[in-house]
Amino acid sequence: MSKTQRPIEQLVEIMAKLRDPQQGCPWDLKQTFATIVPHTLEEAYEVADAIEQQNWDDVREELGDLLFQVIFYSQLGKEQGLFDFDDVVEGINEKLTRRHPHVFSDTEFASEAAINANWEAEKAKERASKGSDDSILANIPRALPALSRADKIQKRCAKHGFDWDTLGPVVDKVQEEIDEVMEEVIQASPDQDRIEEEMGDLLFAVANFSRHVQVKPEVALQRANQKFERRFREVEKTVLEKGKRLDDCSLEYLDAIWDEVKRNELKTK
Repeated sequence: MSKTQRPIEQLVEIMAKLRDPQQGCPWDLKQTFATIVPHTLEEAYEVADAIEQQNWDDVREELGDLLFQVIFYSQLGKEQGLFDFDDVVEGINEKLTRRHPHVFSDTEFASEAAINANWEAEKAKERASKGSDDSILANIPRALPALSRADKIQKRCAKHGFDWDTLGPVVDKVQEEIDEVMEEVIQASPDQDRIEEEMGDLLFAVANFSRHVQVKPEVALQRANQKFERRFREVEKTVLEKGKRLDDCSLEYLDAIWDEVKRNELKTK
């Protein structure tokens, strides 16, 4: 590899070498588009986690790992005569310049709302050009985390008027869904499939509530997970310091420690 190569060119060559049928890596040679997907999702979450932790060295490293996923898919596409890395880059270049005519041409818009309307119009054209599915819900990735997908579905519908314009009905819907879950739970012979369905409706309603108060539901739940984990680790630490085991403690005892951890945490804010 030439020392005058740009780093991205070197990375493309490294990937090709890893996939070389004679001299490549056995693991890399076994991979397909489908088998790499879980690794891609994991790398994306690791980028997000590094950003959340504000560990910028890790962000740089994890972004490299995520970029490698793009290079891997591009190599597979090249081998199968579908596309290569240059095609991927040219595609995103064209899309970005077309979606931002106010930046890359003389087009002017009167407001940010007009810019957003043009953006949505361009995306609608793209969806229409990709096939017969002309629904406004077309092309929302099914692999998205469920809360994020619910948020996207609701936003698409809201842009076309299918949405409440005040918070009251949104809150009422959440309560209605809670009641429907409980109706199923208290049955003499609860139907688990029905409970699951009603719980899904409740979570969808909560995602809608979150959107109406301008909170990303996936982000909010991630923060709640982190908060719970942080506090529970403090509970574990306190129990061990008192010479006890979690399994030997009553719920009341653990709750008391939890409340103490919570109070101490709030004092430091």
